[in-house]
Amino acid sequence: MEAAVSGKLLTAALFFPKGAEHVNKHSGRRRFIALCVAPAALLFAFFMVLPTLNVFRMSLFERGAYSPTETFVGLQNFRTLFQDAKFISSMQNTILLIVVVTVVTFAFALVFAGILTREKIRGQNFFRIIFYIPNILSVVVIAGIFSAVYKPENGMLNSILSMLKGETVMVLWKDQPLVIVSIIIAMVWQAIGYYMVMYMASMASVPQSLYESAALDGAGRITQFFQITIPLIWTNIRTTLTFFIISTINMAFLFVKAMVAKGMADVGLSFMYNQKDAGLYGYSMAAGVVIFLFSFALAGLVNWVTRREPLEF
Repeated sequence: MEAAVSGKLLTAALFFPKGAEHVNKHSGRRRFIALCVAPAALLFAFFMVLPTLNVFRMSLFERGAYSPTETFVGLQNFRTLFQDAKFISSMQNTILLIVVVTVVTFAFALVFAGILTREKIRGQNFFRIIFYIPNILSVVVIAGIFSAVYKPENGMLNSILSMLKGETVMVLWKDQPLVIVSIIIAMVWQAIGYYMVMYMASMASVPQSLYESAALDGAGRITQFFQITIPLIWTNIRTTLTFFIISTINMAFLFVKAMVAKGMADVGLSFMYNQKDAGLYGYSMAAGVVIFLFSFALAGLVNWVTRREPLEF
């Protein structure tokens, strides 16, 4: 058998030397790619897949804060979770932040990108930098900035309202019921610049001839924006939308922790961490599993709803 195979390889090498060389190069390339990917795959499995599976396992157990003993409780943590009014309220806040922050951020990012790309405005690069600066700031710095803006005594917002009204205004922006609005403003301010720059890069690649042809047909700027610009950069919008929704869940937790007093307003992840701090490890892992499944289900739903045939130019 081995002699027959060797004979075939020898025949191929004699009569098809280029083909044999191509096969060797192809197999060598595969080995090289496998060696390059293997470390990343191992790290991903060790630091992402295994911890995620462990979270699912721990959600089926209950363990005290200072006890290594685990008690199997099955789905009891999930039953209790869906009857917990605080968890339901935190998920409602999470959904509200996802919807409002996503809609407002993408609307402003697309409009600003369209204006800076299509219109001749002096100092375009300056505006790009100004819009992008909030994205490079840490959440702690942004929380400090908005804490000064929302300060009841002499914050910027209350000072402006006092000036307009002609009397002292003391609005508690970081208390109920305005705390969610305050978080929304901070999150939108932080995210607009990054997505605006991304969409500007996509819009810059749209051929100018398409706009010129549309203008000859009587299409105005707004019509061109919705009929030409948006469809041609839709693939980019769709991709960034999916990632933004997942990142908003994490960013909402960071802003709540950095800006809001404990218990004033919770989102899904802050509820999970509060339960962990209280020593309810299994219960907090059950909350983590629900948030994990919710985020991926939502991303999949958005990806399916926004699916359309890509346009080429």
